[in-house]
Amino acid sequence: MKKGFVVLVVVAGVALFATGCATKSYVQEQVAQAQKVTEAKISEVQKQVEATQMDVANLKKSDAEQNAKIAQLSDTAKEALARAEEAGKLAKGKFLFEVTLSDDIVHFGFNKSELSAEAKAALDAFAQKVKAENKNVYIEVQGHTDAIGSEKYNLELGQARADAVVRYLNMQHGIPLHRMNAISYGEYKPVADNKTAEGRAKNRRVTLVVLE
Repeated sequence: MKKGFVVLVVVAGVALFATGCATKSYVQEQVAQAQKVTEAKISEVQKQVEATQMDVANLKKSDAEQNAKIAQLSDTAKEALARAEEAGKLAKGKFLFEVTLSDDIVHFGFNKSELSAEAKAALDAFAQKVKAENKNVYIEVQGHTDAIGSEKYNLELGQARADAVVRYLNMQHGIPLHRMNAISYGEYKPVADNKTAEGRAKNRRVTLVVLE
């Protein structure tokens, strides 16, 4: 009886030992798996932190470049940017580029708002550039005149020139009307001396400010 009891105790002890080893092994496996999961999460978080830091750095660089670009803009381009931001027209509020079509290049002509063949060709090239940007741009079209005539008439003439450009870009190139705005400065923003024929030709112009 005692011998059987001893054998039973030994067997029980072996079973308990084996169970303990199995439990320890299971715990170690679980701990190892948990460590792997934790390490993977830490690695992912580190990658996200690094990506965020890079995004912030790029954003700061982009902002710095944009600020430098804005500092070099013409007064009317800055005003266009401010108007667009105030009207909520822009998604990002960034200046892309501006193009000026002056009478000495595209021949608007004295007291004329009709687009010449040269003006249409220039607008064709402009539209291609806009489409190449592959972005939902916002375009302010600014009409300007020389100083001959009354201020009221020149404001109306500048508006007629800007409107003609908007119509052409919409009808010939499909640029949506809601992505454009026409405004007249009349004679108020000369870029050259109105006392000379050459200066007046430069002042008879349309400027297209392209914003994103």
